[in-house]
Amino acid sequence: MPLFDKLAVSSPDFENLGRIPDRLSADGGNETPVVEFAGAPEGTVELALIVNDPDAPLPNGFTHWVVYGIPADATTLDLAADGVKVAPMGAGQSVWYGPQPPAGHGVHHYFFHVYALGTSVEGTPAREEFLATYAGDVLETARYVGTFSND
Repeated sequence: MPLFDKLAVSSPDFENLGRIPDRLSADGGNETPVVEFAGAPEGTVELALIVNDPDAPLPNGFTHWVVYGIPADATTLDLAADGVKVAPMGAGQSVWYGPQPPAGHGVHHYFFHVYALGTSVEGTPAREEFLATYAGDVLETARYVGTFSND
């Protein structure tokens, strides 16, 4: 039985709407955050995780992380699990890229979106391609938000 009655994503590294620790930032060590899941709905084939900063001064914000193939029953993100694949983030690398807002740009919000999918993601599409291609396969979504500033 899931811990929640609906899909949820969280991290023990920071509270929802709390500041992301420096050690997870691009300039502070770029450690990969711990991400936890609960409550995937019936029929979920896999989970997808996308971390995006809509406050970045770009048309679609900046995507910091894209992960597909997360098992439907996963409670913690395990990048070494069979089938898990990391897709290109905003700079084209297939890695976690921690917060690094421009100096003087104020507080940025980092949305950790989890998607429960009724199908498997083929390949490693970038965020925009995933959203356009798989929108009809999303059974449920949840988000968790961290903040960060270089000010």
